[in-house]
Amino acid sequence: MLFSWWSFIYAWRTRGRPFPVHIAVKSFIFCGMNGLLQGHYQLHCAPSWQNPVRMAVGLLLFFAGLIINIHSDHLLRSLRKPGEVHYRIPRGGMLEYVSGANYFGEILEWFGYAVAVWSLPAAAFFLFTSCTIGPRAIHHHRFYQQQFKDYPQSRRALIPFLL
Repeated sequence: MLFSWWSFIYAWRTRGRPFPVHIAVKSFIFCGMNGLLQGHYQLHCAPSWQNPVRMAVGLLLFFAGLIINIHSDHLLRSLRKPGEVHYRIPRGGMLEYVSGANYFGEILEWFGYAVAVWSLPAAAFFLFTSCTIGPRAIHHHRFYQQQFKDYPQSRRALIPFLL
């Protein structure tokens, strides 16, 4: 449920153009339902055993993704001063490697979660997240390349050094 509240917190902290309330509400509902479904599966349907190595690797990936996501969102928000709506080239952290560093972080989070709990619902959510925000990262990357002639050529859209 914590992550469903993040859908509102992110919307309130965004600078520039107003964030549509209906999108924040839909995000909150989606995240809440996903949390309930993931929790129900883990509490009532999942096998009672866990692999400690897989759990440790998954949690490490999850928290690395969470840190990347939050840090990248912070850097993107701080590109604009209050009231500004123009674009700048994002710099710092994973944004030096990928245009969609916040999306990369979120995908890494849910990949780590899927590895940690090793369940079909978690794998499905990871796949859904990748297929939903991956194209957004590619779109943002192309936008930045068109908007800025001096956009870093080595920077990829979503996956460092690959895509």
